[in-house]
Amino acid sequence: MVVSKKKSEFIKQNKLSWTPVVVLLAGICCLLWGSAFPCIKIGYRLFRIESGETVSQILFAGIRFALAGFMVIVFFSAKNKKIITPSCPAKIATLSWFQTILQYVPFYVGLAHTTGVKSSIINGSAVFVTILVSCVVFGQEKLTGKKILGSVLGFFGIVIVNLGGGGLDLSISFLGEGLILISTLSSAFSSSFIKKFSKDTDVVMLSGYQFLFGGLIMTILGFAMGGRLHSVSYAGWILLVYMGFISAAAYTLWSILLKYNSVSKISAYKFMNPMFGVILSYALLQEKSQMGWQTLVALILVCIGIYVVNIADKRKHK
Repeated sequence: MVVSKKKSEFIKQNKLSWTPVVVLLAGICCLLWGSAFPCIKIGYRLFRIESGETVSQILFAGIRFALAGFMVIVFFSAKNKKIITPSCPAKIATLSWFQTILQYVPFYVGLAHTTGVKSSIINGSAVFVTILVSCVVFGQEKLTGKKILGSVLGFFGIVIVNLGGGGLDLSISFLGEGLILISTLSSAFSSSFIKKFSKDTDVVMLSGYQFLFGGLIMTILGFAMGGRLHSVSYAGWILLVYMGFISAAAYTLWSILLKYNSVSKISAYKFMNPMFGVILSYALLQEKSQMGWQTLVALILVCIGIYVVNIADKRKHK
């Protein structure tokens, strides 16, 4: 039975490390995350949340993530025909802190004090920061020239796609760019923690309960500070449920991919998030200012960057 279990795990690892499967699943994650960009803007309109109402935005995000955690727990409990119970509270708390609370509270506050262009570019550095944290801080893999090159190419793609958006200057503030950078660093650490914890802990359980716990903390914080959602529209609540599904599906798939692949290989695909965000914003919000030659050049650079990082990862495993 032990041999059978090990064999099953080996087959699963081979399937989830196979490049076409990784591309498909990572692409689905990035498509879902990319759809969150226009959905957040639509959600603010439906719930009548103004751009400067930071605590209401935190409340909105908190409910979304709490819903995401609830969805993961209920779905996989039904699938396994038994309730997924929380274990390893220290790991759940660590992931809740880095992947949800410390990533999204600074992000929403910072976004209210800087431009969307700057925040997109700073977030675009997340892949390089994630690889750096994995290699230097956690020692989970080696930092190579190809990984650096791929990260730089992808980052330039993010910069180029934002060139036409305006709002790019050299002014810096802690409440704006500083908090966005903290959010980016937190995201980088969360990927390495997932990789570390996945060795001996169920990543689905971790994903569900870290979202539920982190989302509840953000909801309580936002409500206590005066945040409110003003809507009686069914469309608003349906959208909020969909956004919960985005986080539930994307982060759970992403955590599973991180379990069976290196952090650099999987994180490189995050360069696709802004690409999908721009394309879907154009489709859903008619934001045409960023749809032009920049998007095509950026997409080419992003794809080359992902390819270079993946080639570096393949050679490492030969």
